[in-house]
Amino acid sequence: MRKIKNFILLFVLVFGSANAQNAANSTEISPEERMEWWQDARFGMFIHWGVYSQAGGEWNGETNHAEWLQFTAKIPLQEYKAYAKTFNPVKFDAKEWVSIAKNAGMKYIVVTSKHHDGFAMYNSQVNDHNIIKGASFQRDPLKELAEECKKQGLRFCVYYSLGRDWEDPDCPTGYAGNIAWRSNLIDYPIEKDKKLQRYLDRKAIPQIKELLTDYGDIGVMWFDTYELVSKQQGQKIVDIIRELQPKCIINSRVGPCLGDYTVNEQEVPEGASIKPWESCMTMNNHWGYNKADNDWRTSEELIHHLIDIASKGGNFLLNVGPTGEGVIPAESVERLKAVGDWINVNGEAIYGTTFSPFGKFDWGRCTQRVENGNTVLYLSVFDWPTDGELTVPGLQNKVLKYSLLDSDEKIAVKALDHGVVLKLPRKAPDAIASVIKLEVDGVISGQFLE
Repeated sequence: MRKIKNFILLFVLVFGSANAQNAANSTEISPEERMEWWQDARFGMFIHWGVYSQAGGEWNGETNHAEWLQFTAKIPLQEYKAYAKTFNPVKFDAKEWVSIAKNAGMKYIVVTSKHHDGFAMYNSQVNDHNIIKGASFQRDPLKELAEECKKQGLRFCVYYSLGRDWEDPDCPTGYAGNIAWRSNLIDYPIEKDKKLQRYLDRKAIPQIKELLTDYGDIGVMWFDTYELVSKQQGQKIVDIIRELQPKCIINSRVGPCLGDYTVNEQEVPEGASIKPWESCMTMNNHWGYNKADNDWRTSEELIHHLIDIASKGGNFLLNVGPTGEGVIPAESVERLKAVGDWINVNGEAIYGTTFSPFGKFDWGRCTQRVENGNTVLYLSVFDWPTDGELTVPGLQNKVLKYSLLDSDEKIAVKALDHGVVLKLPRKAPDAIASVIKLEVDGVISGQFLE
């Protein structure tokens, strides 16, 4: 009997331990857990940088090129590869780049690991068309940025052009029924002979695995242009990412109806959403560096975009296009500093907040968070009232506390049937956006969504 008991005990210990380990290994990260840091962050830096940056937007006298240089200037692949050999961004400084992002109040960086030209901006072992073997630089900027992000406490994320690659002979494209309009038809003119799966198996998937295994924790795999990638093909990529880095977030451009969040390019939607979303935007008219483009958004516009996006529950991914030497343009740095100065004072109105329960106000925007059962409202006032009175229509909850984030001046609150009226100083504390903090009793019902 003792032998039987001992055998049973041994069985329980061995197989119970194995089952417990299997259960631990199979524990899945919930979407809410995966997205938590990203939704708290609200603000990130997009970086479009590659061989095309060296041209500064100019090719054969034309000055409106950028990251699409190879395509828009109709450069044959071998000529483009020869040009890539001269790419030597000796002024690139990962510490400086990450510091610029951090000082701007950004919480993550998304950098182009491979754009549509198929040129990998890291030391890829999969394909020689990369910055180590195909350029003069002989350094891996992604490795340096990943390490620096870890040192400075930002999340390191990578962009990857998925369904468009002008270096690969098997990457067909199509959009709205117009097959091949974004393909490399100079070097690979027979579109019907291209097999997308061959490209995915030979280049894209192996490179995605490289990025996920050789560069530490990846916060976001930011895909672009899935083009003809099917939902099944995209799902396979999602499964690979989930296996290699379960905490990695994936945007919606990995395939049809896939990904953790949606992307709005160069626009801010009118309404709010409880579903995760992001607006990515340039500071001028190009993603990649264009030395002739001086049509810069103002710092005020960028700050207002950040507030507007946060008030609708989204993230703001703001782009910089470094030069071919590896320098972020002074105009970008100047604007990012202004945004950072505003965030240093008013950051609690952005980080960790969610969409307004009231929608848009004529005078500005609102974000909110719930703390200890009460709601904290942040009213970002773009147009300061000349008479010193600001109406918050629809606010019925009792106001418990109130203050200006960037001023010691006193304000007063008066409850009315249709909302609340705030008595404010005559002069706005901040010329771009002054923030009023209200703590109200309970959770605000009737949340506004479009």
